[in-house]
Amino acid sequence: MKVVFASTPTQEERINELVQAFYSKIFPFYFSDKEINKFERLKVLAITPEKAQLLSTLKTSYQVIASLQTLVNILEDPENKCKYKHLFERNVQILEDLDIFFPFDLANFKIDVNGNSYNQANFSMYAEANNQYLL
Repeated sequence: MKVVFASTPTQEERINELVQAFYSKIFPFYFSDKEINKFERLKVLAITPEKAQLLSTLKTSYQVIASLQTLVNILEDPENKCKYKHLFERNVQILEDLDIFFPFDLANFKIDVNGNSYNQANFSMYAEANNQYLL
């Protein structure tokens, strides 16, 4: 007999928060809205009910959370991200092993010589608003 610890609802919420962070903070910085829409259609980082069942153990949910958080941290620091290429690749591999679709290489997240990203000057419908007005 094998004892398996189930993931908690808080862990499942954290995974969803990290996936949303990619779509609202990371992807709009590097990709156009058209490309991000394509990522949604291709189910990049999508956690389907079947995948959620596979990720329902404590071990796998922690692996996903750690991998996603590591990738977010690497990509939020554009000046130093090249130092962490091996770490980036390792965490992408962990996601692939857990059947989470993340078809990117570190080279896909480019910045120009001035340190600007592809989409830094553009507005994105996916990006979080800096402020909100209540109507």
